[in-house]
Amino acid sequence: MPPAGRTPLDTTPEAHAVQTEAYRRVGGAERLAIHFRLTTMARDLATAGIRHRHPEYDDGRIRLAYARLVFGDELTRAAWPDAELVDP
Repeated sequence: MPPAGRTPLDTTPEAHAVQTEAYRRVGGAERLAIHFRLTTMARDLATAGIRHRHPEYDDGRIRLAYARLVFGDELTRAAWPDAELVDP
């Protein structure tokens, strides 16, 4: 979500106001559940894109490519010092 008061570029101001109000009405536990669902969906979409671009990658290479995409080269190398960096 963009900073407070800013509408996302892919959303009308009216739709953003409705979404913001809906988030305010639900409790913290539900907002957290929504966050986890959206995070899972984003990860699944990213890994599907990696699989599409690199059908030759096995699951381990998919994880490395995803880590590189999300965390960057430095953290990926720190977590997997012996693994080669693969293209996301």
